[in-house]
Amino acid sequence: MARHYFGTDGVRGRVGEPPISPDFVLLLGQAAGRVFKKKASSGRACVLIGKDTRVSGYMLEAALQAGFSSAGVDVVLCGPIPTPAVAYLTRALRLDAGVVISASHNPYHDNGIKFFAADGTKLPDAVEEDIEAEMLKGFSCVESSDLGKARRLDDAAGRYVEFCKSVFPGDLDLKGMKLYLDCANGAAYHAAPAVFHELGAEIALEGVHPDGFNINAGVGATHADDLAQRTAQAGADYGLAFDGDADRLIMADARGHVYNGDALLYVIACDRIFQRGKKSGVVGTLMTNFALERSFARMGVEFARAKVGDRYVMELLREKGWLYGGESSGHIIALDRQTTGDGIVSALQVLTAMRSQKKTLEELTADLHLMPQVLINRHIEKGFDYKNDAGFVEEVARVRAELGDRGRVLIRPSGTEPLLRIMVEADDEALARSCAERIAAALHD
Repeated sequence: MARHYFGTDGVRGRVGEPPISPDFVLLLGQAAGRVFKKKASSGRACVLIGKDTRVSGYMLEAALQAGFSSAGVDVVLCGPIPTPAVAYLTRALRLDAGVVISASHNPYHDNGIKFFAADGTKLPDAVEEDIEAEMLKGFSCVESSDLGKARRLDDAAGRYVEFCKSVFPGDLDLKGMKLYLDCANGAAYHAAPAVFHELGAEIALEGVHPDGFNINAGVGATHADDLAQRTAQAGADYGLAFDGDADRLIMADARGHVYNGDALLYVIACDRIFQRGKKSGVVGTLMTNFALERSFARMGVEFARAKVGDRYVMELLREKGWLYGGESSGHIIALDRQTTGDGIVSALQVLTAMRSQKKTLEELTADLHLMPQVLINRHIEKGFDYKNDAGFVEEVARVRAELGDRGRVLIRPSGTEPLLRIMVEADDEALARSCAERIAAALHD
């Protein structure tokens, strides 16, 4: 069965339009509840719901809670909390599933619903297909005596803060370091400052005043081009930028360097494999910089590419029995620390490498020379088949032939937005940019 509503990261769209409307979310919650009840060992399922800071979260949380209750499923409400916190708490509280109301890095007028299984990992495709099959059966409320109940977990953020601190070695601290934290006016606004402050760092803050509308608005991991400049202006040693639901991380130093997910994955994997004796290969995606693959090959570390999306990185890690993987966008998975991408936990792993090896981030990435990548996003209408745009296909073929072994071209539709992503990687930035612009200009308007 093909999935009609679930994309690469749950169900997502513009608020008020299907599928992100109260009636749809009500039915989605009930259908998911019926699926989780069938899998519950006790016959009585309980799920945890968290959300980011979007104003629409109030409306969707109420609809989702009603859906679960109508299916006879109990609910634990956490309020605004990072996506990875939901993964952790679902696992820690031995619940049947976790749900996050978030559209991650998208603007406030978008929102989405994504699910975690009892073990804190994203739901497999088969379970999402089961949920969609249940939705086709329509709405059907259980008897009043069987309705689900709801309670609020008041210390959800505090529990997650303690978990994050526990993944940082007890014999290390962050004293003497000043960190600039950009929390994107999103779900990390209260948790991230607490974690780094309590580990001893001096902190300067940005994006910690959410109002329901300013999430990701000019701040966060998707607006990190000037992160190094802002870090220096704040008098900080390093800058950390999270996205709206805090599962991504981009870092910078005060010397002008910005470190994306590829560079941070390199630091974490090298520290684990060569300093701590962990045996593992590394998983990237189709977007991962070729320099990372080349560097790991030189060091004798196996490397594999998954489809774009952290769920596919996770699937390949599990298939191969490896521990470390991630995306250029800043989703980084360290399975010996967390079951999903976690911006705060990822930052702590990078800082662990720096503190334990007594090296700067610049020194830890000195042997990694990333090839210039240029990414252009073009808006496309839903259902537009770019593969049948003859002029576009011909231009892509010409560019690939001209690049030869100097670079590569990757064309893919976004799994979360109506965008076609055009990426060109080459040994020269000007060449990569001109090729990407040529391809983008050839796309039928």
